[in-house]
Amino acid sequence: MKRSWGVLFPGVLLTALLLTLFIGRGEFANAASDKGSDSTACKLNSPTGSAKHVINIQFDNVHFTRDNPNVPSDLEQMPNLLNFIKNNGTLLSNYHTPLIAHTANDILTSLTGLYGEHHGVSVANSYRYFNPNGTTSSTPSFTYWTAPVSTAPNAPYNMISAPNTNTPAPWVSYTRAGCNVGSVATANTVLENINTDIPTVFGANSPEAAEVKSNSAQAFSDFVGIGIHCAKDDALCSNANNGKADVLPNEPGGYTGYQALFGHKNVVPQINPSGPLLDLNGQVIQDGKQHIGFPGFDGMSAAVSLSYVAAMQEHNVPVTYAYISDAHDPHGNDPHVGAYGPGEAGYVQTLKSYDDAFGKFFARLQKDGINASNTIFSFSSDENDHFAGGAPTPANCDGVTVPCTYQQVGEINGNLTGLLATQQNITTPFTVHADSAPTIYIQGNPSRQDATTRNFARALGDLTATNSYTGQNEKITNYLADSVEMNFLHMVTADPARTPTLTMFAKPDYYLYAAAPNCNQPCIQVESAFAWNHGDLSPDINTTWLGLVGPGVRNLGVDHSVWADQTDLRPTLMSLLGLKDDYTSDGRALFEVFTDKALPQTVRSNKGYYIHLGQVYKQINAPVGALSMQTVAISTQALESNSANDQTYNTLENGLISLTTLRNTLAQQIHNTLDTATFGGNTSAHGNADVQSQNPFKQAQQLFQKAQQLR
Repeated sequence: MKRSWGVLFPGVLLTALLLTLFIGRGEFANAASDKGSDSTACKLNSPTGSAKHVINIQFDNVHFTRDNPNVPSDLEQMPNLLNFIKNNGTLLSNYHTPLIAHTANDILTSLTGLYGEHHGVSVANSYRYFNPNGTTSSTPSFTYWTAPVSTAPNAPYNMISAPNTNTPAPWVSYTRAGCNVGSVATANTVLENINTDIPTVFGANSPEAAEVKSNSAQAFSDFVGIGIHCAKDDALCSNANNGKADVLPNEPGGYTGYQALFGHKNVVPQINPSGPLLDLNGQVIQDGKQHIGFPGFDGMSAAVSLSYVAAMQEHNVPVTYAYISDAHDPHGNDPHVGAYGPGEAGYVQTLKSYDDAFGKFFARLQKDGINASNTIFSFSSDENDHFAGGAPTPANCDGVTVPCTYQQVGEINGNLTGLLATQQNITTPFTVHADSAPTIYIQGNPSRQDATTRNFARALGDLTATNSYTGQNEKITNYLADSVEMNFLHMVTADPARTPTLTMFAKPDYYLYAAAPNCNQPCIQVESAFAWNHGDLSPDINTTWLGLVGPGVRNLGVDHSVWADQTDLRPTLMSLLGLKDDYTSDGRALFEVFTDKALPQTVRSNKGYYIHLGQVYKQINAPVGALSMQTVAISTQALESNSANDQTYNTLENGLISLTTLRNTLAQQIHNTLDTATFGGNTSAHGNADVQSQNPFKQAQQLFQKAQQLR
């Protein structure tokens, strides 16, 4: 997991959009004792009656679109996967991240259907928070679901949905339906930290905790990264198998009597009783120092991750979530120094190995009787990322037949502290969560209207640098947001201590950090170890892809028209499976890709209306939807302004506050209508009246008009 638009809908594109909206397993694999076994206890109530398995795969930064027009994209270099999706289901190419677009936030949003404001992690893959004395500390975003913030006073949950309330867990709807759920390196659903998670789950005086002290590397391989959350009273997670209580203290409706298996050491004997688990190439799964077990999150190649998934599916774990690490960085024993550029030999080789793994994976599943006729598959990437580097040699290289090489590759690192001091004479003490979209925490936690904050924001907007690749002197900042705009973008959580003073969305070549308040060491320089930036507001980062296959999914091939974001996956899966969460997501079911038989009855009778309503909902509510792209531009104008008595700032900010209230009210109204139609309830109160009046559409138009007037 790596550390980690102009405007997305400019001019004619925005106008056209609004008009549209408002007008209307393989030979080396381990043997399985009960291949494709369907747990009779698992009750997936899919409308088609056919779905018996769920397989959810999420990549770290794997692209459908090309980063170099001559070099086939990541998915084009994985035809076994791409063709499986295109030939059996639908690939949505207009699929979007939340903000800030990083692995932790994006995976958690995909899992829960909640934006960061409701799951608690809007800044990732770590974030800072204010201490009571106005200083800040840092904490990882990756923790087990119920873990507290590592070092915070009174330790609130990392995953927090309301004050002192743990976010509902995404496996619960499945386990309550009698289905065991496997997690393969999937953020926060597995143990992440040996020093805190293991004593909490197994006990401070347990053999597992003792192993942490005696052999921490082996303890990591044994207990981190792999898990199974079991249905109630399922023998798989019994005490005899070292199952432990699956504790969710704030789950709506309660959650007692459920158990889970934590770690490769406890899971593998149940899903591969014949011996060590092999990857799809026949190699024992182990880390780079031969610790048998979980190889680390960066060691989750397709051959490794998919082997876990297949073995789980074959052994009474019909629902599996899995993570696959990126292909564009060196992994394992790869001697390459620094990051790869598009079409470099090592990058192409990794993608070929991923493609081979998917070929073996699909063949193994087919042999087990697990296929598109009875399994809901979803494939996606946490985000795209932006390549920071020069032009390749030779210029016409395609990577596959003619390898590409690069003389210069790497993000442009910028010392914010030094730039502010030398260019803007700003020496205000602050800390920063380093990123291409750095979040800034001014010491003392001053208000957004405080003169210190206002001067700091103006200075950020005026910073310049000479781009190492273009040679052009340019402003570093694309957009700025304080708490007002962060609230509009769904970035303000239930824990006020973790709200930054400012968020700076830089040009995506840049990675910004805090160091010395001078430029004695160059404040701008290329860092070749990293070349793929994300977090930012940029189309090549925020627009990613989603592949759906299985009962109830139309075979549309590649679809470029359906605008969706990562909150939409959860309600789409729940509807296709006939399940319902014990909380309300922020997303909407993607009825555009449903077969008529899979559509809820209410939607089936008025499909066009609900599709258009859902499309409007996304554009007014999604963090990178059309309305948000207008408001973040307004926010930038406000923060960079310097008028008498700060009148411009106050006028624009007050306008944004009012617009947020109006947007939230309308978004809630629309979402209630969509959610009721999708998951049931009293449908008689809306339907005809809304269809006749088109009030939600008119109100949405008014929101865009109000935003335009502010500009």
